[in-house]
Amino acid sequence: MRLWWTAARPRTLSIALTPVVVGCVIAWSEGAAVQAPVFLATLVCALLIQIGTNLLNDVADFERGNDRPERVGPLRVTAAGWATPHQVRRAGALAFAAAALCGLGLVIHGGLSILALGLASIAAGWAYSGGVRPVSHSPLGELFVLTFFGIVAVCGSHFLQSGRLSTAAIATGFALGAMAAAVLLVNNHRDVEGDRKAGRRTLAAVLGPAHSRTLHAALMLLPFVLPLWLAFSARFNATTLLALLALPLALVAIRNMRCKQGVALNPVLGQTALAQLAFGTLLAIGMLL
Repeated sequence: MRLWWTAARPRTLSIALTPVVVGCVIAWSEGAAVQAPVFLATLVCALLIQIGTNLLNDVADFERGNDRPERVGPLRVTAAGWATPHQVRRAGALAFAAAALCGLGLVIHGGLSILALGLASIAAGWAYSGGVRPVSHSPLGELFVLTFFGIVAVCGSHFLQSGRLSTAAIATGFALGAMAAAVLLVNNHRDVEGDRKAGRRTLAAVLGPAHSRTLHAALMLLPFVLPLWLAFSARFNATTLLALLALPLALVAIRNMRCKQGVALNPVLGQTALAQLAFGTLLAIGMLL
């Protein structure tokens, strides 16, 4: 179990779950009758897609020679020899298959729009590491994360409960997606030298260290405009300002991103993810009050 728990990258899973929770809370705040089975099924699907994406990334990076001995990131099970590429790839495929199976009920409930979103999410999870030109090897990785782990996740969860889209859901999806993208940016900033040697043109490799740090700060700070806007909107109130309490966590991540490098950036991954989790949780609590 430890093997597969490590392979699933548990520290990243909140990035997939937080948008689903917040999307559901927005729907409730706007008057929708939240259905618990739909909410739980959405959570499970998001979790399985994230795990499948992580597993395929683990084996793909190993097979392409990206996980070299000098790699400074967290342990990867295929590179460490804990599991064979076949085992990890099969586990990733099973995670995607389980997500599709779980999603059948959501499609029945939400219709063709949810079918399209679900298929696109699974395809995107595969495309991140798979194929001739994986997204993870391009400057589009952060945009991919912002879109699918932000806007799509929040709006999909919101739509399943309310049957419609809302400006608040889209804006919140952008905010949470921006912070999720910041997590990937830290990862790619840390690995930039190895990625360049391997021919990976990540956004961090294209921008360089200084601009990567600036973008990270922007991705972490821009979301804090959202609770200010929501506090003065017709459907929400000043309690959404609770999300501002996550600002110190964001500032810690920004500071450490600026002054650390190499293996010392590993804790910054967790700090950035924690800031997103705190922001989303506090925002949801503020909406519920």
